[in-house]
Parts: sequence; structure tokens; C-alpha cells
Amino acid sequence: MDIAFTEEHEELRQAVRRFLEKESTEAAVRAAMETESGYDTRVWQRMASEMALPGLAVPEAAGGAGLGPIELAIVMGEMGRVLFCGPYLSTAVLAVGALGAASPGAETTAALRDIAAGQVIATLAVSDASARPEADPAGLRAARDGDGWRIDGIARFVPDGHVADRVVAAARVDDGTALFRVEGAASRFERKLLPTLDLTRKLARLSFSGTPATRISAGDASATLERVLALAAAALAAEQTGGAERCLEMATEYARTRLQFGRPIGSFQAIKHRCADMLVDVEFARSAAYNAAFAAAADSGGAFLEAAAMAKSYCSEAYFRVAAETIQIHGGMGFTWEHPAHLYFKRAKASAVLFGDAIDHRRRLAERIGI
Repeated sequence: MDIAFTEEHEELRQAVRRFLEKESTEAAVRAAMETESGYDTRVWQRMASEMALPGLAVPEAAGGAGLGPIELAIVMGEMGRVLFCGPYLSTAVLAVGALGAASPGAETTAALRDIAAGQVIATLAVSDASARPEADPAGLRAARDGDGWRIDGIARFVPDGHVADRVVAAARVDDGTALFRVEGAASRFERKLLPTLDLTRKLARLSFSGTPATRISAGDASATLERVLALAAAALAAEQTGGAERCLEMATEYARTRLQFGRPIGSFQAIKHRCADMLVDVEFARSAAYNAAFAAAADSGGAFLEAAAMAKSYCSEAYFRVAAETIQIHGGMGFTWEHPAHLYFKRAKASAVLFGDAIDHRRRLAERIGI
């Protein structure tokens, strides 16, 4: 598999970086993370109308850009650099991935069109926090109710679940797992914003109590759901890489300018070694994340699932190490609330367990390769 970015890929990266440098400054991040919604609606609308980012992976026939996992990874990496506060992972990756894999139809196309236009926030709800429905057999379950369906159960740690206009819920049925569309205003449907370590990404607890739903998948959707969650893990790995890159930049810039005993602290061997180790972590994380994105684009089946597991496991630990070292290199100032280093550290820790931690993904990888 050839991993090489095109000129169009680099143009996309630069365009997104310019936009986010203006719209997702540290001040904007701190303001957004203190709100209940967790994002700026004006910025979200601009992302849709000017950049077409919510519909990046939506087919052109449904009003989107018709791009794929590589472009999603590029955008997620840039968002990770600035700790973007917004429902992009939930809407453009999770929901679009699930809807795109659902049974085709006018309603699915309309839902994708609304997302691409920036008119709808959506997310994917699974019953288990590690995004493995089989790990929680008592989780979301759906049953027939006349011509429709009703869902019961609880989904925890759902990204942007408290503000989603539509929720794609993965629930157990008699023939396996199925995907359902649930309206945010549905009856017997409760949503609660959860207190989290990382204030820049909002997570919610969704309670279904006989909630009316529309089935959007045919047959057992377990394999489809596994691929959607693997794509989300790969996208999150790209975001983690972007955050780690920014941490490395902050640390090395400080090491060049902070003087101690009349010398930049970067000239001391201990700091040099730390920065070198951080660089290795960032480079390996970048390779792992983009390997998963290119594998997804190549539709390499099992190879993609393995690449996604490798990327999420390595990038989670690499980002955490780099963010922690960034604080150490900044010394006492890095521990203060006023410095952005702690924001990256908290994002790194929270992202490490979202969709399964490193141990969980290594276990999945071992199962796939038979060890």
C-alpha cells in the first residue's frame, strides 16, 4: 500500500489549518468548553458553508464532498492541533459513517444532506463505553412495536449526545445488531451531560425507555458497526497525532527560549533527550494514524481493522507521553490553569480511553491475527 499525499491533500490541510487558526484560538477553546453545548454554532455553520467539512465524507449525491478516510484524517489532525471544540467526530465521522453504511433510501439520503448542510448535529450511540456492543449484552435492545420499533437501555459516554438532533443507535435485536435512527426530541428519551476530565469534548448519557425508533439497517449490522467504530478510532488516532505534534512544537519552542544559567534549557542533555523521545513518539504516531487512514481508503477489509487497532493503541499512549513531557519541560508554568499544556494533557488522557483504551485495542488486534 502506497502512503503518499497528493497536492490536493496538502491544499486541504493548509486551508483547514488557516481556518482553525482564526476560529479555534486558545481563547475560543476556553470559551466554548465552558458552555453546555460545547461549541460555537457560528463556527459550525461557517465550516459547513465555506469549508464543506461536516459533509466531507458524505456522497456527492447527498450534497457532500464525496471524499474519504484520508481527508477525514487530515481534518481531524488539524483539529487535534488546536483542540477544536465541536461535534465533528460525532457528526462527520460516527454518524455519517453509520448512515452511509445503512440501507440506502430517501430518508437516509435526506439525513446525510442535512448533515452536509450543517443543519443537523448527529452522533452514534452504543451501549458500552469501549464501543464494543458485545461487551455489554444487557445494553441497548430494540423490539418491534407495530410497524415501528422501540429501544430500551442506556448508552454512556456518547460524544455530543446531549445536543444531537439525531442519534444513530446500535441496539440488539433477535437477529443480531441493528442500527436505528432516533430523533433528539423523541418521547421517553433522556439525555444527560456528563462531567468529564476533558472539557473540550462533551460526552453524554442517553437513556432509552421504550423510545420510538426507525430501523435503518437490514440483517445483522455487527460487521458494519465494527467497521464504523474502527474508522472512528482511526480518525481519533489522527486527532491524537495532531495534538501530539502541537505539544512537541510548544515544548521545543519553550526549550529554545527559556534561559537557565545563561543558556537555553534546550541545550541541556536531559531536555534534549526528552525532546528526542517526543519526536520519535510523534513520528511513529503519524505513521500509524495515516497507515490506518490509507488502509480504510483502500477498503482492505481485515487489514484496515488491524491497522485501526494498531493506530488507536499506539497514538493513545504516544499522545499521553508527549503531553505529559510538555508539562514537565515547561516546569511549574506548565501545571498552571492559564497555560494550554494542561488542556492537551486532559484531551490526551480522555481520548486514550474513548472507543477503547490501548490494552483493549491490542487485545482486538491479537484476536484478529490469532495470538
